Amino acid sequence: MPASPVTYTFLGPAGTFTEAALMQVPGAADAIRVPSTNVNTALDKVRGGSADAAMVPIENSVEGGVTATLDAIATGQELRILREALVPISFVLVARPGTRIEDIRRISTHSHAWAQCRLWAEKNIPSAEYIPGSSTAAAAIGLLEGDTHYDAAICAPIVATEQPGLAVLAENIGDNPGAVTRFVLVGRPGALPEPTGADKTTVVVPLPEDRPGALMEILDQFATRGVNLSRIESRPTGQYLGHYFFSIDADGHVADARVADALAGLHRISPATRFLGSYGRADGHRTIVEPHTSDQAFRAAHSWVKDILSGASVVPEYMSKASPTA
Repeated sequence: MPASPVTYTFLGPAGTFTEAALMQVPGAADAIRVPSTNVNTALDKVRGGSADAAMVPIENSVEGGVTATLDAIATGQELRILREALVPISFVLVARPGTRIEDIRRISTHSHAWAQCRLWAEKNIPSAEYIPGSSTAAAAIGLLEGDTHYDAAICAPIVATEQPGLAVLAENIGDNPGAVTRFVLVGRPGALPEPTGADKTTVVVPLPEDRPGALMEILDQFATRGVNLSRIESRPTGQYLGHYFFSIDADGHVADARVADALAGLHRISPATRFLGSYGRADGHRTIVEPHTSDQAFRAAHSWVKDILSGASVVPEYMSKASPTA
């Protein structure tokens, strides 16, 4: 029998930047693509088995981490990040035909989009009120329904192209023309992607106790093993004020000895540490590994300790190569 088609879900509706990220996944064009209204709904579809994986935003170059995603994957049934995608972000201002910019009193879009266009809006439509939307595409399409309580929307250019009932009032309205959003494809736990040499590992580490040096102890697990951190963010657990977990991206793959050793150290400090995945970097940037933190160095060190425990004679390498004295 033919294999069942892969089902992906994404932060919808169609035309969002998230769908653009999903289309970077090989085979996504031929897969079943189901839009979800929010991140929690998308991840619940994966947990429940109605979707094989979900594409969701996790980080923006302007606003930082997407808190809805960071919180949703840190709790509940365990999930794995399978891959990441980077999407350059640009925005347009759309409205119903006949609307002028000076007529706009309310604008709707996703909160991250608004944060990236806020300065433009303050300069060009200073009296406009911001109305939060579930996504950029949903805000734009809502204008076509006719009974919305806002006059314009900020969305991706593709939405305006695919919706002839929308008029583009302004283009390239982002405050930062180089803005990029990072998305992750999240699935259920299974076999990990193979190491590529240009990898990233994501973990969630609850702070065991609030005391001086607690965070430093966590960071030391990486620093002493030569593992660079490309992102670290604190998020409240919701249990009580002052109780946090840390969402961390580290350079390297869990199959790398230095990364595995760092994760083992984290687990000793914080047994509730959650591994979210090791996967290839979307930018292909290869990790620079110092000789003393290479897999070969770790193997040699473990072999040295094993010889000590076995009672074998152990001679340091520098001494074995030294010339005998007269």
